[in-house]
Amino acid sequence: MMWNDGIGYGWSWGGWVLMVLAMVAFWTLVIVAVMALFRSIRTDRSPYGTNDTTNRRSADEILDERFARGEIDVDEYRIRRDHLRAAQEH
Repeated sequence: MMWNDGIGYGWSWGGWVLMVLAMVAFWTLVIVAVMALFRSIRTDRSPYGTNDTTNRRSADEILDERFARGEIDVDEYRIRRDHLRAAQEH
């Protein structure tokens, strides 16, 4: 039954309750989506998909792999290796 009390523009109480529930559901979905987005961004920060430090490769291993793939030449490899070793000594 529709009635007009001057405020509701002809909506019944059931319409108002339905609208409130729909708004709560909408904002809940928005908040859950934003939280899921930030959670995925935070976990993707690790270079290997996990935040476990035991899976991290050392700088020497990365340098060796780059040399093996041909990304850097012998001279650059030696220079970078020497820099890494000097940094590890300090």
